[in-house]
Amino acid sequence: MNVYRDQDHDDEWDDGDADVGDAQDSDEEPTVPCPYCRREILEDSPRCPYCERYISAEDHAGPRKPGWVIATALVSLGVAIWWLFRV
Repeated sequence: MNVYRDQDHDDEWDDGDADVGDAQDSDEEPTVPCPYCRREILEDSPRCPYCERYISAEDHAGPRKPGWVIATALVSLGVAIWWLFRV
């Protein structure tokens, strides 16, 4: 319960729950539930801070290539370079 001194009456105390609550609500940023973990996050967040998943497809970094794809590409490149210089 927030109690503060009323500006008009210095000797009286005012219980200002309604006034303080309204002021705090207007200062808070709007939140929405995360589509994955359902926790409340800021409306303009590109990523959920709890489950760390991207909210929209535009913000998504894209799928990572599996390690075997990268390894196969490097081995193929090595074989191609070796084949060019063996002659």
